[in-house]
Amino acid sequence: MTTLFISDLHLEAARPDIGDQFLEFLETEAAHADALYILGDLFESWIGDDDPNTHYAEMKSAIRRLSDSGVPVYFMHGNRDFMIGEQFARDTGVTILPDPVVVDMYGEEVLLSHGDAWCTDDVQYQQMRKMTRNPEWQSMMRQKPLAERQAIAAAARAESVQHGKEIDDTISDVNAGAVEQAFVESGVTTMLHGHTHRPAVHELTVDGRPAMRIVLGDWYEHGSVVRWDDNGPDLVVIER
Repeated sequence: MTTLFISDLHLEAARPDIGDQFLEFLETEAAHADALYILGDLFESWIGDDDPNTHYAEMKSAIRRLSDSGVPVYFMHGNRDFMIGEQFARDTGVTILPDPVVVDMYGEEVLLSHGDAWCTDDVQYQQMRKMTRNPEWQSMMRQKPLAERQAIAAAARAESVQHGKEIDDTISDVNAGAVEQAFVESGVTTMLHGHTHRPAVHELTVDGRPAMRIVLGDWYEHGSVVRWDDNGPDLVVIER
């Protein structure tokens, strides 16, 4: 059996091709998995569990069918869907994980994260992240009318796109020191994350020990998944 890891699908009605590929993935490969881990940015934006978005409702129903079939589904917040809450968990049957978290993968401890917390060179982003992850700020946002939240989310997305164009690629990537610190504090030698949209397997040395950092890709042009079984992890592309 195999455990599957995905992230950064950025599902939205404007990109039905991504949604169609996700639905097919859930109905085929994921249906036979030991478990499915979604490491953030499943949705392009999430303004609250009361969002009536019909495209999102279709995706939620598909996840519910998978979890009802007996496949455990785990979800971790990303920088686009950090407002997902307990109602979403009840609707879909997912278990919401903290970020980061250490899990056992067939006898090996692995550190999972969305990955954005390690992009410490992007000071502006980290300031925004600190604000939006504050429970008081999230509670304040949830009390705003739906239309106002939609407008705020649209403005934030536009600002994020512009910010991405203005900064160097090295600034938006994870910081080597932050990654090493995460390895040391967790005590693991393997980590898996998304967020940067730079799929790769990085071999490195931490405290004199070999270590591995696996980065999931986004789903804009094709799917990206890590298949993990008794033989270890395999980062693959799913063609569309």
